[in-house]
Amino acid sequence: MAQSKGIFKPREWYRLDNAAKIFPGQNTQKWSNIFRLSVVLREKVDPAVLEQAVIMTLPRFPCFNVRMRRGFFWHYLEKNDRLAPPIQPDIQNPCHRVNWRENNRFSQIYTFASNNRFLFRVYYHEKRISIDFYHALSDAYGASRLLSTIAAQYLRLMGHEIPPGEGVLDLNERPTQDEVSDPFQRFASSKAAPRHKVNKFAYHAKGTRMPAHMVNITTGYMPVDALKNKAKEYGVTITEFIAALLLDVHYRKQLEEHRGRGKLKDVSVQIPVNLRNSFPTKTLRNFSLCYSVRIDPNMGEYTFAEIVRQVSLYLRYINNSKELNAMMSSNLKLESNPFMRFLPLPIKDFFIGLSFLITGEKATSVLISNLGIVRVPKEMEAYIDRFVLMTGPGRRSGSRCAAVSFQNTFALTFANIYQESDIEREFFTRLVKMGIHVKIESNREQME
Repeated sequence: MAQSKGIFKPREWYRLDNAAKIFPGQNTQKWSNIFRLSVVLREKVDPAVLEQAVIMTLPRFPCFNVRMRRGFFWHYLEKNDRLAPPIQPDIQNPCHRVNWRENNRFSQIYTFASNNRFLFRVYYHEKRISIDFYHALSDAYGASRLLSTIAAQYLRLMGHEIPPGEGVLDLNERPTQDEVSDPFQRFASSKAAPRHKVNKFAYHAKGTRMPAHMVNITTGYMPVDALKNKAKEYGVTITEFIAALLLDVHYRKQLEEHRGRGKLKDVSVQIPVNLRNSFPTKTLRNFSLCYSVRIDPNMGEYTFAEIVRQVSLYLRYINNSKELNAMMSSNLKLESNPFMRFLPLPIKDFFIGLSFLITGEKATSVLISNLGIVRVPKEMEAYIDRFVLMTGPGRRSGSRCAAVSFQNTFALTFANIYQESDIEREFFTRLVKMGIHVKIESNREQME
């Protein structure tokens, strides 16, 4: 990074971080890896004020103030010369695909050329501000910093005194080198290879495919304290409990469909993990890895308690700096492989996309991404009702789940490519039977 007299100076372009390099290769005409983070305020959003807040906030986030470009060997991010993305009324089917090419045959609603070339879209509806992020930009941690800072600036423009702090960055401070760095390059140093890597095809719940670019969204709101207490009964964290319940629901769904015919498939849950908890960095770019926990139904019948214990033991075994370092180093070795490194970009994208189908989607039954608790300055809390995180649906698999907590509200969202909501219904029904109150919202019924 360029520096002058000890002061960090944002660059005109950035290499994609190690995690981001896989996302352009996964992109198809119908699917991209998009996720959404929303904040619901207690008063109706003024779009003109929101537009000013975005314009004033964006210079503080140089790694978001970019456009995608194609090099001969790799994609890269270049400083965007446009002011900001347009502020748009929200849509019923979010997380549309990304296409950063300016000349394309797709409808303008699906392209980032109509978004001033920015790789995130800003929406509003009633009291809600939503941002759809292309995953090559950042993960949910970085996204939460951008959205919280925009929301804080919006509230300031509405006459409220909101100081920086917690998840709100100071607009009067210059960006730091740590914020825009690629920590994979900094921390990956292991010479060991990750163990227990399994890429067997996993069970996928079936259903009636939604029309193109449509998604079945179901969000359940529940008290954090009730969910935490239930997880404690099993001696696990909220993430471990939720992952185990998702695994159990898919496991029993397969048993119901199977009826003793042939061999059962593994059931697996994929869990992205924030590496900032293990390595000292505040980067706003991607810095996460995915664990996959599996059960083999052919080994015998599993109780829910057994699944909970297996999820917990595996995650606690693998979630340490040495295992994580080995996983990071393995990913970097693939990136630096001379054969892959010097392949022309179209061929490289083809192999990346193929690898994703085999080792990603086909090997995963369901994904759960839990951002955890979003914290903002105390002066800001009174103006916010809740946060909601949504991971876009899979390319070929069924539902994906994402969760986020704010104060005592835990919001868990299913994004499903199928019309049927059997998995979602069974999941939330199980929680209610455990004594946890759940309020349900769905885009098939309303937009709130």
